[in-house]
Amino acid sequence: MAAEKVAPRLEDQWRDILSVHARTMCEIDRELHPHGLGASDFEVLDILASTTATSGPDTDSHTGRGSGTNPGSGAGPVEQCRVQNIADRVHLSQSALSRLIGRLEKEGLVERSVCQEDRRGVWVALTGKGRDLHTEVRPLQRAVLARMLADS
Repeated sequence: MAAEKVAPRLEDQWRDILSVHARTMCEIDRELHPHGLGASDFEVLDILASTTATSGPDTDSHTGRGSGTNPGSGAGPVEQCRVQNIADRVHLSQSALSRLIGRLEKEGLVERSVCQEDRRGVWVALTGKGRDLHTEVRPLQRAVLARMLADS
């Protein structure tokens, strides 16, 4: 009997969470659209921007994170992550994520490379253009989060 009283409340809480998520994703989409991005696009850029990694031997094989630099680039640390590690953090199917990454690559925001240690693995890294765009739109996304989550 107690379970019957709890269940509707849990269902209502769950529906409230889904509603906040849907409204927030729509608002992020609306805010980022003028910049050519959607919420899922931004999420992938944000994951890459927060991940300093390399395919070198100091990389943690479970997280895909390391502390190397982009070989041959002369640049500092490169934001790079295995596609599988991105898939673990975004709410997209593997095929949808692959299409999204392909679109970001076509727009020059990310680049893909094959993992030398495991030829089945694919690395994704931000380009300079991707890093610049992320830096430009991050405050917009964070403002939406602050506004939408303050209301919930």
